Formats: sequence, structure tokens, C-alpha cells
Amino acid sequence: MRLWIGLSLPQLPLEVFSPNWSADSGSVVLEQERVLIVSAAARAAGVQPGMRRGGVLMLMPEARLHERLPEHEVRAMHDVAMALLQYTPLVAQAEESTLLMDIGASLSLFGGIRALCRRIRANLRSLGFTASLSCAPTARGAWMLARRGAGRALTMASMVRRLDRLPSALPPPARAFAAWFEGIGCYTLGDMRRLPRPGLQRRCGRPLLDLLDAAYGMTPELFDWIEAPTTFSARLELFDRVENAEALLFGAHRLLLQMTGWLCARQLAVERIVLQLEHERGKVARPPTIIEIVLAEATWRDEHLVRLLKERLGKVELVAHVIGLVLEAPQVQAMAPPSDCLFPDPGGSEDDQQRMLELLVARLGPDNVLQAAPQADYRPELANMWVPVQKKVTMRAMAAQMPPDVLSLPRPSWLLAKPIALLMRNHRPFYGSPLKMASNPERIEAGWWSQSQTRDYFIAEGQDHAHYWVYRERIVGAAEDAEPRWFLHGLFG
Repeated sequence: MRLWIGLSLPQLPLEVFSPNWSADSGSVVLEQERVLIVSAAARAAGVQPGMRRGGVLMLMPEARLHERLPEHEVRAMHDVAMALLQYTPLVAQAEESTLLMDIGASLSLFGGIRALCRRIRANLRSLGFTASLSCAPTARGAWMLARRGAGRALTMASMVRRLDRLPSALPPPARAFAAWFEGIGCYTLGDMRRLPRPGLQRRCGRPLLDLLDAAYGMTPELFDWIEAPTTFSARLELFDRVENAEALLFGAHRLLLQMTGWLCARQLAVERIVLQLEHERGKVARPPTIIEIVLAEATWRDEHLVRLLKERLGKVELVAHVIGLVLEAPQVQAMAPPSDCLFPDPGGSEDDQQRMLELLVARLGPDNVLQAAPQADYRPELANMWVPVQKKVTMRAMAAQMPPDVLSLPRPSWLLAKPIALLMRNHRPFYGSPLKMASNPERIEAGWWSQSQTRDYFIAEGQDHAHYWVYRERIVGAAEDAEPRWFLHGLFG
């Protein structure tokens, strides 16, 4: 079943002119010195569409006046379309700030039409826009319902009933003949459909009939689909100078939503993102502040990236005001297929663990979240080093670093940072109780090039049956009657 969603954004959304716009502010949009759109606060003060600039300032001196910027409207529609590509690759732009989406193949993936509409509305709110959303079996039907705010029609019969009640002046080709339709008593699309088609075509032209036929599902529809570019780079210009880095999260989320749509459309997952905080230009110009996030596991969802950016922005001290944001995805890879395991791993999936590590890195810093990386050295103190968790160390690479026979030797679960010298009682090492050797010695003699070590390691057992890793230090050149020194180096689990 083909099902279309139509999203009709306000023809001039105030959010395009000011990201910080709210209904409580006295925002007014002007076109050729006349009021085109007003906020709720401005309307309450008496400002009406069609008024001139002077009349607005007389009624509301503190009003925020914005000139219509067509290029900003085009860019805003493109940003919304990019974010919606995460739901379907079939997104087209129609007349009068309306987007059309063919979501028939996406319903089961997103849990049905109601769940999908809720997600789309949430994304639009995050982008800073509101829209009239409708559903219909045809694209032009969804367009008309969205332009009129007539709701959803999931079947052909219900769509026809809803369309028949819409005003006759709604289709763009019919607006030039609105007075004629009213004069003959044709007030709705249902009335228009009952008119003789030859006479309607001679009077109003073929485009009106073509639009009606497409809306009612009588002819096929063709569209130019919006295509995602080969690389991603999105910019958001802020209309106010921002002094607090945490206040930039709203704008960064808008850019992340666009990147999410781009990733889904290109079937890619991102491994590294770069957010540039642009500062003042001109004489006081400063280089942008760079925030780079490297992911241990590639992703194409925005929720996790928002959490990481929130942590990073909370730690950034701005050297100057921020006037713009630029988000780039310089490192991507093909989207991994879903796991084919029947039962999930206990304790969460690998992706959950990676997201937790990435959140810790963003919160604590990359130098404070480390992982073990074995080294090709027999000396226990040097057989391992700690590296940032973002540095990918695979099990195969770890095994290649180890000496070939180390994996077969017993090693303690806990290696002490510094060996502890043991007391000697009755010629036996003592640690809480006399220790009894429970294994043959393992001689480690290495490091002649830097820090030479000559030791005999044993597994020792105490009276409480706890096992310890101890060694006897061999001192070359010592007197024959010198008593050997014993050290505790590790504890077995």
C-alpha cells in the first residue's frame, strides 16, 4: 500500500528568521514594508497582517522586526528535507513550503503511522519548526489535506470524502477563478468535480484537471526526489551572539538531525564528527573552536551523539562569542547489518557498551578512560600498557604483541603496581601466614638492554588457602651465604 505524508510548513516560519523566536516575543515578519506574519504577543498588542512598519512601531515599540529572506526559507526547507530522509529516501518538495514523503514501505519499520507521525513531529520541534501534517493514499491528496490542516485519511474512500469538503480555491490553478467559482455556487472540490469536464477545462485550463485527477488517484504522479549529497557539511548561522557553550546544544541538535537523515539516505554510519564554533569576523576575528568526537563504534542515530555533544559542550570555555555552527562528518563507513544472533549478549549488547564508553570519554576526557594493551615483553611490569579506549586494539593485534608462550603460563588476576618485600620466618616468606610454594619456579630473565631482571616466580599458598604470585630475586655476584629476598607481585582470584 502506498501512503503519503504531507508536511506543510508555515509559508514564512518565524524560526527561519530567529532561532530564539517564541510566541511570547513581539516578532513580526515584513515583506516590502508590510506585515506578513506576527507572533501571538504582537497580535495581542493589535498588530495585524497588512500593516506598515510605522503602524507596528506605534502599537508595539519593542517589536522585533524581521525582513523576509527567501534564501533562508529555501535553506530551511532543505534542512527539514535532509532530516526526514531518515524515514524514507522518497522525499520531494512541493509548492508553498510543503514536503511530500512516500512512507508506505516504512510503516512496519517505525511501528505504524501514528508512531511515525509522532517521531516526525518531534524531529520538527527539535529543528525549531511547526508543520501541518497529513496522510493520504496519493501525494497530491496529502498536499491538499496538509495545506488545509484536514488531518489523516488512510483509505481512498476517506480521502475522497475529506477532499470533497475542501474549498474550491485551494488548488493553485483555481485561485485565479475564485470569484467565478463562487458566482456559480461552486464552493468545494466536490462541487468542482461535478462540473462538466470539457467546460471546466476550457474555462480554467488543463493544469487544474490534472491536479484534481492526481489528488483523487485517477492518474499516476511523478516527482523529482531530493538526493543526499556525497559528503555531509551543514552550517547554522546564529542570529544572536552566544556566550555560553551549553546554549549551543539546540543548534547542534538541528545539525545532527540533518546528518542522521543524510547517513540513512546514503546507508552510512559515522565514526568521527567535527563541530566548529565560529566566532566574530573582521578585525576581531578568531579561528573557530573545534570539537571533535571519535566514536568507538560507528553509529547513524542522533540520540547518542546529542549526549556526547552535551558533555563536551559543558566543558568548553568559549574564547569569544559564537555566531555560527558547522557540522561535518569526515569519517564514515558502510552501515553494518543488524545482528543475526537469536539471543542477545547478557549485560547489554556490544553497542550499548560502546555507547557507555563514549559517554565516559566525553565526560572524563580521553586521557582518563583507558584500556589494557599487551606488549611484547616478558617482564610483568612492562608486559602491559594503558592506552586511550578510543584507540582500537583488537584481540588479534593483542595476541600478536604477546610472546608466543605467555598465554599458556599462569598469571594472577591482580598484579600489584609495585612489588611488596616479604618478611622471612624460618627461611620461608611470610605474608599473614607462612607461604608454601605450590608450583615449580618460572624464571624470568630479560631486559638486559634497559632494566635487567632476574627472578624466579612461584605460586605460593597461605594457610587460608589464598594463592599469591611471589618471586625470589636472584642477585648476581652476591655472597653465597646471603639470604635471598622474596617479593609479593600479584594475587590470584
